[in-house]
Amino acid sequence: MKMDETQERLCAAALVQDILPALFQRVKPRFSFPPQYRQSEFMRLDKFISQQLEVSRAIAGREIRAQKVTVNGEVVRDTAFKVQPEHEVEYDGNPLQLQVGPRYFMLNKPQGYVCSTDDPDHPTILYFIEEPTAWKLHAAGRLDIDTTGLVLLTDDGQWSHRITSPRHHCEKTYRVTLEHPVAADVAQQFAEGIQLHGEKSLTQPAKMEEITPTEVLLTLSEGRYHQVKRMFAAVGNRVVGLHRERIGGIVLDDDLEPGEYRPLTEDEINSVGLPDELKQK
Repeated sequence: MKMDETQERLCAAALVQDILPALFQRVKPRFSFPPQYRQSEFMRLDKFISQQLEVSRAIAGREIRAQKVTVNGEVVRDTAFKVQPEHEVEYDGNPLQLQVGPRYFMLNKPQGYVCSTDDPDHPTILYFIEEPTAWKLHAAGRLDIDTTGLVLLTDDGQWSHRITSPRHHCEKTYRVTLEHPVAADVAQQFAEGIQLHGEKSLTQPAKMEEITPTEVLLTLSEGRYHQVKRMFAAVGNRVVGLHRERIGGIVLDDDLEPGEYRPLTEDEINSVGLPDELKQK
């Protein structure tokens, strides 16, 4: 007995439903599967392609329907297909990686780059970051364009808030090169707090360690506008070089050349503690 067209379509659909799950199960997962993820939270294929290629969802959908996207080696034309952490997705034969969880990096920032993600007049530090969807990262504590050294990059807003919020008093250490030899009483002035031009309150106590007459290490627990430069200007000196070495318990890696970066270790990530009110719970 010959099947009509409707019966053929139903059989084909049933066959696909039986075969595709088996194909996916044969692929060894490349990512840990977070227990908090639910099926409703898996990312749509068109959204995933849009983020990876940095194009609109409409263009991503067009590329999917043009059979340029495969999942576990099979062409998928359904833009609403749910991408899971264990899926291997390719576009035109190039593998794409699903990001699961937040990311954390340290960068040795060179001079001449700004810490914003987009600037019409200056190159940004994202130029150095070769990661998928790097534009989602932000600096947890910016540096001026002429300041060098440690910059932390993440897409975890709560984590970066613990670094930048004045409430948490996250210490930062800078190597400062001065135009004139530092005066003998400057360390004591900084320890007691000084008055900055245009400010109502004194600076928080800061620790200064003299390396040479014109080079010091300065540790601050706040981050006012151009604070290091203004502090030394207030005591009659001028900063000619500024390099950040430490943020909290995270120290710039000596192996990183200017413009190089690496992921933070688990210990470095965890060194940025929880807010005090959460620690007490």
